[in-house]
Amino acid sequence: MRTSPGAAYDLGSHVVWCPQYRRPVLGGRVKTRLEELIRIKADEHGGEIVAPEVLPDHVHLFVRPYPQSKGFTSHHLRAEFAHLRSQLPPLWSRSYFVTTVGTVSAETVQRYIETQDERPKGGRRA
Repeated sequence: MRTSPGAAYDLGSHVVWCPQYRRPVLGGRVKTRLEELIRIKADEHGGEIVAPEVLPDHVHLFVRPYPQSKGFTSHHLRAEFAHLRSQLPPLWSRSYFVTTVGTVSAETVQRYIETQDERPKGGRRA
């Protein structure tokens, strides 16, 4: 629960976004810098990053409340890593997904994000 003068709230969002064409460009130093930039932006807006997960071809965040991160991170990453400018004129695709946690517990969302790399890609579990 977070509070401010005259308000108490418990908001959480699961945010997912991908590089253009879902190219696997978010590794190594790019991944490290992206994680730093996301935290900087969350701090700027008083947000809390509960469960960050940067995978080579997409980003999962569980945030309270949702920080606006796409434009900020794209600007900085493309300025610092020339190969991203040449491979992807826009770094991120135009769309993104945001959902409120709703009736799913925060712990469930956090566990889902943290175990993302343990699930098979491209389909349902057998």
